[in-house]
Amino acid sequence: MTKIRTLVVDDEPVARAHVIALLRDEPDIDVVAECANGAEAAEAIQRTSPDLVFLDVQMPELDGFELIQAVGQDRAPAIVFVTAYDEYALRAFEVRAVDYLLKPFSAERFRAALAHARAHVSDRTAMTVNRQLMELLPHLRRASPGRDRIMVKSSGRIYSVRTSDIDWCEAAGNYVRLHIGQQQHLVRDTMAHIEADLDPAQFVRIHRSAIVNVDRIQELQSSFGGEYVVLLRGGTRLTLSRGYRDTLQTRLGRPL
Repeated sequence: MTKIRTLVVDDEPVARAHVIALLRDEPDIDVVAECANGAEAAEAIQRTSPDLVFLDVQMPELDGFELIQAVGQDRAPAIVFVTAYDEYALRAFEVRAVDYLLKPFSAERFRAALAHARAHVSDRTAMTVNRQLMELLPHLRRASPGRDRIMVKSSGRIYSVRTSDIDWCEAAGNYVRLHIGQQQHLVRDTMAHIEADLDPAQFVRIHRSAIVNVDRIQELQSSFGGEYVVLLRGGTRLTLSRGYRDTLQTRLGRPL
């Protein structure tokens, strides 16, 4: 079970003790610190990186809103305000507080606020993980050695094709045509998926409709308007699109 790291901030010892006592009954809550003022809380947030803070509004040195401003609203953990004054409720939600507990509150009301906080922390964690995965995906694909073989169905039979034997790949509607010597195989797939499956050290996209095996490139020939033709061993001539010129240049290790 993943614990929700929780901080309790209140300048009244009895009030802090009451919140902590209620939290002890929750198996997924880990109270990492308690603080008596905003300055202590700011330091504790930096030190413990809590997921959730039960925060009093009126405190010495820094009040609850000043604390959020000091930490930074975008970097602040989930906040449940705990106060004896309902006049702060609107302002609490303006700073995106998860909930607002008005003293004195019942155990049921506290559990309802905690449920809101759990959902908020879970959503925020999921969004963070998804964002990190999306940021990592291009690096994972670049680091991937690619698949050694691709399964191809042709004339009622299934073939195992070694990717290193592929000369080039051509977009063909809802299919991709694999050129292997004198043979051609149609695979029902997209160019993007095929490109992701191939070893990026061996294959390079030169056009939205063409991926080539770098080892099959014989020469590059300049054409009109600064364009290039990629000549493969065996005589196949392909157009190098401007949008993929830098990629091929980097792969070949020399300027075009």
